[in-house]
Amino acid sequence: CISYPNKFSLIICFLSKFLREDGGFMFKRTIVNCIESLMDQVPETRDLALLYLCEFIEDCEYITLSTQILTSLGNLGPTTTSPARYVRFIYNRCILENAKIRAASVAALGKFGAGCPSLRFSILKLLRSCLLDESDETRDRVILAIAILEDADEKCPFVPSSSFDDGDDGGDVDEGDTAEDKKEEDPAVFLLMHKLPCTFDNLERRLKSYIDTPGAMESDDAITFADLPVVEDSKAEGGESSNDQSGLFESVVGPSASFKGESSSVGPDAINNIPEFAAFGRVFQSSEPLPLTETEAEYVVHCVKHIFDQHIVLQFITQNTIEDQRLQNVSVCVESDTDSFEVTGEIPAQNISYGTSANCFTVLERNPGAELSPCALGCELKFTMVQVDPTTGEEEGEPYEEEYPVENVEILVPDFIVHSRVPDFRRYWESTGNAHEILQKFSLQEQDVASAVKAVIDCMGMQPCDGTHAVKPSARQHMLHLSGTFLGGVTVAARSQISLGPSGAIILKIAIRSGSAEVSKFVSGCLG
Repeated sequence: CISYPNKFSLIICFLSKFLREDGGFMFKRTIVNCIESLMDQVPETRDLALLYLCEFIEDCEYITLSTQILTSLGNLGPTTTSPARYVRFIYNRCILENAKIRAASVAALGKFGAGCPSLRFSILKLLRSCLLDESDETRDRVILAIAILEDADEKCPFVPSSSFDDGDDGGDVDEGDTAEDKKEEDPAVFLLMHKLPCTFDNLERRLKSYIDTPGAMESDDAITFADLPVVEDSKAEGGESSNDQSGLFESVVGPSASFKGESSSVGPDAINNIPEFAAFGRVFQSSEPLPLTETEAEYVVHCVKHIFDQHIVLQFITQNTIEDQRLQNVSVCVESDTDSFEVTGEIPAQNISYGTSANCFTVLERNPGAELSPCALGCELKFTMVQVDPTTGEEEGEPYEEEYPVENVEILVPDFIVHSRVPDFRRYWESTGNAHEILQKFSLQEQDVASAVKAVIDCMGMQPCDGTHAVKPSARQHMLHLSGTFLGGVTVAARSQISLGPSGAIILKIAIRSGSAEVSKFVSGCLG
């Protein structure tokens, strides 16, 4: 159906026939999911598909499927050519079904009242008839929908298009100015039809991060989404968030060592309370601890990259594993091979005794006159060595300066991108347009499509959308949707077509879009 959109009526009729026949929950849920996927990818199927789904819920015995279909009706029904035809099916569920289905039904009716101003008067009458429902949740949803629709009707009353005088000069008025523009200004559309820009889980973590930011709660101004810090979504949809870094330090250096004070924190909390960094603003993103030495080395060093708008703070977590040594004035000398960043400051660790660890910091400042680019930073651990008696801890001999080589730290494109999912990928992609689009084509070294998809996700450092991270085992072609938030709050999206060529090579075709040409160009560099 996706390859031949004009055949959609045959496919939809074929699928709906199995909905009416006997079958278990998993079988029918698969069919419903398939139909909903077709409605999303081939909009022409919506009118016919929604009618078949309406007929299915008349006799559907599965509450989950009924509520899922009612939610789809509320989201897609108002956008069809004849939305009024679906209202009867939805209202029947308000009076004939159990509490969960009734609650989903009144929510769908509210969306019809918001998205179809011509039906608002009739929808309000139907909703008022549900005010005495025995379910608390259903009554709450009814009251909320009525309040929103009545308020919207006062602020943006519906004016039929036939009310314009044909003989008046107003005949040349653009219909978009009288219908679409008013619809965008309608508060009911904003409150009932528009999705939140993030999931509730993501919103909770953004609010917690905002509260933890020093000085954030001292302002009396209202909090908007723009004020909240960007927090990563889970790398795999439905999985745990990768932004929670509690316990990561123990996992990379081993639980056997004892850590004290500041060293136990590796996320933004590690630097939020350091006065020297207060002027840098809010942390945009913090990386996971990256090992710079072997775990069996004398001095085990890990690095966490904290990204700010104009600075990068490198947190070096150093562990001393030599029993008869104490390290003093520990710092990491950093040398950059690019003009994008300049080392402007250091905060050394004062003492690191055996079996403990401590943080030292190096500050990089962005050069405003240079283009942002990935780079490798040469690093060398420097400290004052003090020999001590393992038994008494007393110093033995004179302290002396020492240097210890560690691995380079790479500043990469994904360091500036937070995994964040756009609520509606297709709408964002179309609304952004191709003004700042970058198109690229690559031949990948992976042996199959599934491993190539995983490699692209890891390399781009972005969030898979619409479940496109899942690949069929025998797939020869796959479409991957990715999104993220770049430093500065710029949303970035990428569409990748990964296919197996005739010669057996994996071919990647990728398009990257954002609201900034510089951002699109920079993000595309992670594959080049």
